[in-house]
Amino acid sequence: MTIFHGNPHDTTRIPQEQACYALLDSLGIPYDRIDHDPAFTMEACAEIDSVFGTKMCKNLFLRNSNGSAFYLLLMPGDKPFKTKELSAQIMSTRLSFADENHMREYLDLTPGSVTVMGLANDRENRVQLLSDRDVYEEEYFCCHPCINTSSIRLHTADVMDRFLPAVNHT
Repeated sequence: MTIFHGNPHDTTRIPQEQACYALLDSLGIPYDRIDHDPAFTMEACAEIDSVFGTKMCKNLFLRNSNGSAFYLLLMPGDKPFKTKELSAQIMSTRLSFADENHMREYLDLTPGSVTVMGLANDRENRVQLLSDRDVYEEEYFCCHPCINTSSIRLHTADVMDRFLPAVNHT
């Protein structure tokens, strides 16, 4: 795998990926990119981690038990997800994985491609962002650019302080 810097300006990429790069460029947020085979699991991201020299962030699209609230959880890839603990922390009914239809409708993403970058498509703020402190405190943040055949590495501060405010999320 080769690390590329910035936008590939490749019109064969899906529109969501192109829009992700265009937004990052418009915000002046630098990023490195790797193209790779589809990565559907954290185990598949191990090679990406070794090339970037940092860990890929696990992104989970969740909903409460009655489907009235949706969340995007960012957490370290090697940290176990404990539904009961998180539900209690955010004072929610039991959390479970949200379905593909809501993923497409709210984030314009497909399964395996869930990413914080999808919040740019949540213009009505139907998805609340949750971040594990360990992710927030890392120097770098790695995620998919709305497709799981590429990954990007950015400074975490750029994601939290520049990208999220630009897409109206905190």
